[in-house]
Formats: sequence, C-alpha cells, structure tokens
Amino acid sequence: MLLRSDSPGVRYCFALIFLLVCLWCERSSGQQSENPLPDAPKPATAEKKNFFTRWAEYYRQDWSGTAPSSPAPARRGVPSPLDSPPFPNADWSYGGSPVIGEPDTNSYPLMTAINGATSRTKVYGWIDPSLNFSTSSNRNEPEANDVYSNRFELNQLVLYAERLPDSVQRDHVDWGYHLTALFGTDYRFTTAKGYGSGQWVNDHHQYGFDPTLEYVDIYVPQVAQGMNLRFGRFISVPGIEAQLAPNNYIFSHSLLYAIDPFTDTGLMATVKLNDHWLVQLGITDGHDVALWTPDAKPSGTACLSYTTTSVNDNFYVCANGINDGKYAYNNLQQYDATWYHKFSKTWHMATETWYMYERDVPALGGPIQPEAGANPAYCLPGELRCTAPEYAVVNFLQKELGTHDFLSFRSDFLDDKKGQRTGYATRYSENTITWCHWIGTTIQIRPELRFERAWDMKAYDYGRRQNQLTVASDLIFHF
Repeated sequence: MLLRSDSPGVRYCFALIFLLVCLWCERSSGQQSENPLPDAPKPATAEKKNFFTRWAEYYRQDWSGTAPSSPAPARRGVPSPLDSPPFPNADWSYGGSPVIGEPDTNSYPLMTAINGATSRTKVYGWIDPSLNFSTSSNRNEPEANDVYSNRFELNQLVLYAERLPDSVQRDHVDWGYHLTALFGTDYRFTTAKGYGSGQWVNDHHQYGFDPTLEYVDIYVPQVAQGMNLRFGRFISVPGIEAQLAPNNYIFSHSLLYAIDPFTDTGLMATVKLNDHWLVQLGITDGHDVALWTPDAKPSGTACLSYTTTSVNDNFYVCANGINDGKYAYNNLQQYDATWYHKFSKTWHMATETWYMYERDVPALGGPIQPEAGANPAYCLPGELRCTAPEYAVVNFLQKELGTHDFLSFRSDFLDDKKGQRTGYATRYSENTITWCHWIGTTIQIRPELRFERAWDMKAYDYGRRQNQLTVASDLIFHF
C-alpha cells in the first residue's frame, strides 16, 4: 500500500527522521546528556568506527555475551519480583504510566550506534515476522494476532521515539514523551477511529500504519511518593497483555485480549501513595476513538493497585472508560481485575478477568444499521436494540528455565453472550503453550501450540468449524 504524502505515516516518518538527525548532530558535536546511562557501552575506539560498524559491533557483543556491563543504579521502592529478560517485565505491570521509582537503564543497538546511548531521548524498535499453520483455511479469527491463517507475514515493524521522566529522584518536576510508528498486519488491533482508521474500518487492508502511542508524561515528585500525568493517546490501562509484541509472554493473544479496548485518548494521573498502594484516575474520550470524532464522549477511568510486603502478590482493579454505555464505536464499559502471584524464584502466574457491555446495540438483521467497524448483536426476537454483555477470564502460568528461556501456559475462557464482539453468540475456550528463547537481549523466538473451541456454534473459519488448532511462531528482532 502506497502512503500519500499527507498521510499520518509519511508525517511520522519525517518527524522520526528529523529526530534521528538531531541525535546524530548531538553525537557529532560531542555533546553529552546531563544524565548519561551508567551501563551504556563506551568502547575506547568507538569514535574511530563508522555508524554501521558500531551498530554491528553491538550485536556481535550481545550475541557472544561480551557486552560491557556495570551495576544497575538504585531504584526507589520495593525490589522487582521478576527477571527481565527472559520475562517481558521485571515488575507487576500497570498501564498509563512508567513504573514510578524505576531508573531507565536500557540501551539499544540503534542508539548505541548513533551516540553511544548517552542521550535520554531514545529511538529504537523491532521487526516481528510470524508464521502459522492452522486447521482453518481462511481466517483464524477471533484469534489474534495471527489472524490470517497458513501464511508468513509481517506483524509489526515498530519505531519508538521516547524520553522517560526521571522518577527515581524527588527533587524536581521532570518530563518525558513517547511516539510510536507501527506498520504491519497488527495495525488492525490498534486502530482507533479518527487516527487513519479508514485503512481498516472502510478498506480492510491487510497491511497498514497506525500512530499507536502519542503522549507526554509529567512527573511531579512532591505528590505522595510521586505522581505521573500522562496526556495523549496511550494503551488502555488494565490488562496483562499489550499491543506491542515484546510486552507479552506469548506471541498470539488471549480471546480476552482480542476483543477488549486497545487505546484511549485523554489524561491519566498515576499516584504512588507508598510502596504498597498506587491509585489512578483518568478522563478520556472513550475507547479507540480520537477526540475529534462524533463517537467521543467524556469517560472516566479509576484503578487501584496493591502490592504485598513480600512482593509475591499484586492486585490491580480498574473501572475503565465509564460513561452512559450507549452504542458507539467500541464504547465498552469495562470492569477489570488482575492478580499476579509469584510461587518461587522461577514460577509465577498472572490471572485477569473482566466484564464488559454496551447498551442499545442494533439487532442483527434489524432495520437499524450498525456503525462501520462495530458489530450488531443477537438480540431477542422483536428487539430493535439490546444490551450486549460479555465476560472473560485468562490465566498465564510461567516457568523460568534460565536467563534466556521460559515456558508459558495460558488458559482462556470467553462468553460473548450476544455475539457483539466476535460476531458469534457463543462461549469460547483456548489453551496455548509456548517456549520463549532469547539470543542475547536482541532476538526473541516464541513458538507455540494453541487449541480453541466454540462451544455453542461453529464460529471458526467463517462459521465452518467449531474447533481450531494452530501451530505458530514469531521472531522479534530488536534494533
């Protein structure tokens, strides 16, 4: 698909190219960040090597295990419960904010090649191709993200530009920002109405572009033990899984994830009350819509997180995107609860459940036309509109095998009671096992075996099958 010169994709490319040039100029002029990363490699001959040689050298050292390292800077708060890698996160996750009290110690191949990873502004990303084999011959829906069956495809080509606020210090207000450019088949799972959504909602392109994340962070240390204010477009706050590939245990996503809200636009305040309690309050324009669309409406989000003294348990509950609940583009009313538990140094689990609904959803086959990109519901005979609820629960069980490997087993149940989210009014179950293997810290391989069933009707392969078996893998190459 060609991008027009006035498209969001082209504008993002120009903006990110400009940022790269600025970072290159910073390096060339010999300027240093006032807070260089302590663990950034600084070989003595770096200045004598060209950009591509430095880039290649990063991978050589990373894959051979000879990359220089130094002790991580101190964090503020309780210790991290997990090892990352191999796991996607070191902390029990919450959305809408960076981890308050966590230092930014990450250095990336591209930034090391540009300026020795000495700037707080970082440009990095990944390429995520995948391959799947399925018993379905057309589509794997409602499975995500390998929705197109029996093919090799590019799920994500992602470029990040970000600056994280320094939330370890308690002396001064700090700021950060984040921009994401995403291209690939997964753009359909992040599409929000008004952000170039015609690619999917109207035209159903297999490949497309989405400016998935666009926000500014303001960190205010004087409020409790730190407050972060995030304004812009960000990932919907609750949940174990996330839209961006490296942030997940398993390549494919749970059925629970596949139909819940993806991104919100608005303001989110995250306050760390102490080492155990964290509270979040936000106002958004609803789910998966831009502020300037007719579907936007003021919506509230409230979350509470509690971590035990041992850090072996975390409970995170959210009421997300709450308004009048009337039918609109993805105007889901979501009530979500997550429990993380660590059994031992190498075993932990994550469990999430939610209940969602929309009111006044047009009846399937009725005279009221549903909105483009939003399904009708299986209402009772004679009803022109009805309330469409659904509930789901998922559990992830992880076993750490070493610094480069872990196993994950996922069990998932979804009841789409009126078929408004998947197109079929049925109960679903899904079980997946995966092995994640790292090569250094820059390549992930995640093969998986997945079996799922629709219990009340044939809901797979365009209504031809009641069961579906897939064998799949992705490969994430970080740059």
